[in-house]
Amino acid sequence: MKKSLFDSVQVGNCSLSNRLVRSATWEGLCDNDGAVTPKLLDFYRQLAQGGIGLIISGYSYVRADGKQLAGKMGIDHDGLLPGLKQLTQTVHDAGGKIFCQLVHAGGQTTSKVIGKTPLSPSVCDYAGYTEPTQEMSVAEIEAIVSAFGEAAARAKASGFDGVQLHGAHVYLINQFLSPITNQRQDEYGGTLENRMRFLEQVCQAVRAEVGPDYPVTIKLTACDHLEGGFTLEEAVIVSKRLQGLGIDAIEASSGGPASGEFGPARPKIDAPEKEAYNALAAAKIKAAVDIPVMTVGGLRSGAVMQKVLDDGSADMLSMSRPLIRQPNLPKLLNEDSNAVATCTSCNGCFVPGMRGKGIFCVLDKA
Repeated sequence: MKKSLFDSVQVGNCSLSNRLVRSATWEGLCDNDGAVTPKLLDFYRQLAQGGIGLIISGYSYVRADGKQLAGKMGIDHDGLLPGLKQLTQTVHDAGGKIFCQLVHAGGQTTSKVIGKTPLSPSVCDYAGYTEPTQEMSVAEIEAIVSAFGEAAARAKASGFDGVQLHGAHVYLINQFLSPITNQRQDEYGGTLENRMRFLEQVCQAVRAEVGPDYPVTIKLTACDHLEGGFTLEEAVIVSKRLQGLGIDAIEASSGGPASGEFGPARPKIDAPEKEAYNALAAAKIKAAVDIPVMTVGGLRSGAVMQKVLDDGSADMLSMSRPLIRQPNLPKLLNEDSNAVATCTSCNGCFVPGMRGKGIFCVLDKA
């Protein structure tokens, strides 16, 4: 049977109205303590009203030393629960579903943000780090594993429909997976089996906290796009292991801050052949697992999204930048399957966020 963008789809025990996903991003709309604000509620209300099947929240730090940017959402202590409950209620009242993305930035944060030297798997010369880092002790690793589990429990208590682990874009989970950023000589480094140990422990801690039926998913880097980095072949092996650990879906992405033109948010997606730039990687992962696979990266037109489904490359289609400009894009695609997002992939939407104003499409405000 031919698949459609607007088929219902199941992720674990969560039923979604269509295959379209709002991929996580940083909105820069929380307060200094990582708490939800009225502006963030309005942002998510518009997304839910726009008809997206699933919203994945902005990346939310599980511990204060894992915060990367100002305005980032926190889920590291119980004091944030009232705002998080408001957020999920807002989405549900608008007819949407929402997963919380859990992250620790590791070596990608800065001492200016967290007040101390950033933690990382090992001290290394990685161009994506902006300052020297401190190698994590085994005790620190174990503490952050526990923090992921505790954050997942808060997400469930807050009414999120599921969680997504951020294992991409050279944040901490990806830092452990990549030989470039993980040069440890103990049980957490060296072989792929050792490098995935942190991720395995995080999955186990999360599952222990939320129970067997709560949806737990992951955004996984399929390739670092760097010599000597994490490879697609390794990502396939990790994906098989993740399915065995009870992960309910995988969102395939790639690249990081040092990947140049092969970074996660590529500019100038102005032709169909430039779209869906992670679809081939997603297809490799999908061929190896029996759980839903999402692809993210440069999706702009209904025709290309449908082709991804027709080719069997992915089960779900994830977007972020197009929905910043057009939160109603899913409804437009439902009305016209050949609709094309008006996003120009200029990445200008993140500039006001860096100035403390939150992200928005600067072209629409010009």
